[in-house]
Order: sequence, then C-alpha cells, then structure tokens
Amino acid sequence: MPGGVVFEDELFYVGHSNIPEGEERVYLGMLLIEPRHHAAAFEDLTETEARELGWLITRVSRALKQVTQAEHIYVFRLGHHVDHLHVWVIPRYPGTPRAYWGLNVDKWPDAPTGGEAEIAALCAQVRELLAAD
Repeated sequence: MPGGVVFEDELFYVGHSNIPEGEERVYLGMLLIEPRHHAAAFEDLTETEARELGWLITRVSRALKQVTQAEHIYVFRLGHHVDHLHVWVIPRYPGTPRAYWGLNVDKWPDAPTGGEAEIAALCAQVRELLAAD
C-alpha cells in the first residue's frame, strides 16, 4: 500500500488506500484497518479482537484528525466487494460542501488528493502519533 504500514500488531493492519490503476492521485487520508485473521464481519471477530478494534479505531481517528485538521472523521464498514472485514477511517476536510458529506466525501472536486509522496508524508505523521500514543 502507498505510504507503507501505518500500524500493525498481531491482530490488525492499518494502511492507506491504494491509488487505483490508471490514476495518479487519491483522496488523501483514506485509512484502512483490517484484521490479520479472516473475519468476514464484525460478528466474526473474537472478543479480544472486537475490544482492540474499538480502541484502534479511536486512536487512528484521533491521529488522522490531528494530521489532516479534519472537521470530522468517518468510520465506514461497507462489505460489498470483499468477504473480509475492512474498516475505513476517512477525514472530512474543512470546507467540504454538505453535498459531499458521508459516502461522497472523496468525490468533492476540491478535496485534498495526493500521490505516493503525499500519502507517504501523511502516513509518516499518523504513524508517529500512533507510536507516541
């Protein structure tokens, strides 16, 4: 993933979303949390994983909000395309028009986007905050 590993332990992996093939830039700050062992949904997590996931979402949200100066952090779990739990932690940047709030946040034409270098810089900052937490 671009930006490398943001966080990992024996239970979870956190990284930035990929840049789609044929694209050079992506919405900046779309972080993905996924369990290391296969779990199709929240109900498939162990008690320990569920507890740790809640704390990890909180920590990642705080760090991402600080790094991006977001006015809001979204946490999504859609689960339509892959039979594996993926939790998205996504910033909503200041000035985002209401029409782009929620699931359309990355469609805002003026949203901050980045390529490999910008993603790496953001991931390094989030990684540093998580390590200090």
